[in-house]
Amino acid sequence: MTASGQDSAHGYGHGHGHGFDCDVLVIGGGIVGLSTAYALTRAAPGTRVMVLEKEPGPARHQTGRNSGVIHSGIYYRPGSLKARFAVRGAAEMVKFCAEYGIAHKVTGKLIVATGRDELPRLHALVQRGRENGIPVRELGPAQIEEYEPQVQGLAAIRVGTTGVCDFGAVAAQLGAASGADIRYGEEAAAIDRRGWGVAVRTASGAVIRARVLVNCAGLQCDRIARLAGDEPRMRIVPFRGEYYELTRPELVRGLVYPVPDPAFPFLGVHLTRGIEGSVHVGPNAVPALAREGYSWSAVRPRDMAETLAWPGSWRIARRHWRYGAGELHRSLSRRAFATAVRRLLPAVTEDDLRPAPAGVRAQAVLRDGTLADDFLIREGPRTVHVLNAPSPAATAALPIGREVARRALTALTGGNLARAGR
Repeated sequence: MTASGQDSAHGYGHGHGHGFDCDVLVIGGGIVGLSTAYALTRAAPGTRVMVLEKEPGPARHQTGRNSGVIHSGIYYRPGSLKARFAVRGAAEMVKFCAEYGIAHKVTGKLIVATGRDELPRLHALVQRGRENGIPVRELGPAQIEEYEPQVQGLAAIRVGTTGVCDFGAVAAQLGAASGADIRYGEEAAAIDRRGWGVAVRTASGAVIRARVLVNCAGLQCDRIARLAGDEPRMRIVPFRGEYYELTRPELVRGLVYPVPDPAFPFLGVHLTRGIEGSVHVGPNAVPALAREGYSWSAVRPRDMAETLAWPGSWRIARRHWRYGAGELHRSLSRRAFATAVRRLLPAVTEDDLRPAPAGVRAQAVLRDGTLADDFLIREGPRTVHVLNAPSPAATAALPIGREVARRALTALTGGNLARAGR
């Protein structure tokens, strides 16, 4: 902790009832941070919530740079936070979009097996879907063609509850509806935790005092946790998801996915028709050379050094180098990428693919090289940290926000208010 952070917080160390800028300070203005702000003011009206976001507006990273898919929750382990929150969150997200007039469509999707070796995994997904309470329909080749005339496969399942929406617009609406004090262009530079609460100094020199700090900083969440004095026992290792757009969007009607490989957290190259009618193909997942590295030319030595210093990064590399080599090859060669897509969509040529904006997945990696599979929310004194919330976090944003808000309110009322003389 820097001395200046302590000086700035000094002089307000006695827990008087005045002097706080807010009750809960949320760091991060992506969909999870803004959903948390929304849930806080809904659950406890009168709670003063402030959101700090280093970018000039909301949803500039994971939220605004994904394929916009409202996930059904079919892939996730029954009983896990991902399964429970995605299933509930998908239904709530559709309702939220309808209520506020945000562009959305429930299109359903196909998960298609193109090789015999994938059939047992496809069948396991049918079972998992049923355990998670998701309506699933099994299709043969002729039925695949009814839904998607250009897609070829041996078998498929149709998941009716999948859709698409504009998550950036959802995030902005959550912020507006929360009534929180949202400060854009303010980056947390130092955090000082005291008996009475938390003081955050921003890069611009502002000091904000709060009773409880909530960390929803996405790609920077492990750094924020360490600034607050909590060792998160994980590091964010950034993976860039590279997308193409189809120049012939008429080839695909809806959403088409391959059968995922359970050994890896990525869903494989899929085709998604977005809300505005364009079809995205991807993502191809490669290690990013910066946490906010949306292209190969974006390189940040500090980010790379942190990734390389974390033992878990080397363990992933050893375990998954073959898979990684394939992804890298597809990143550097459009022809290789087109070949991968042709397994699902034989009509695709290299010329049908034009580069689209990339995203970066904030993947939490544990020290032993395990990729954190579930959402990861941890608490410290007066702090709640969201440490792993990649896809399907946007789909599950409303239930995640409520869970984080519940923990923040527990920290807030856990004797804090009594001491603060309320």
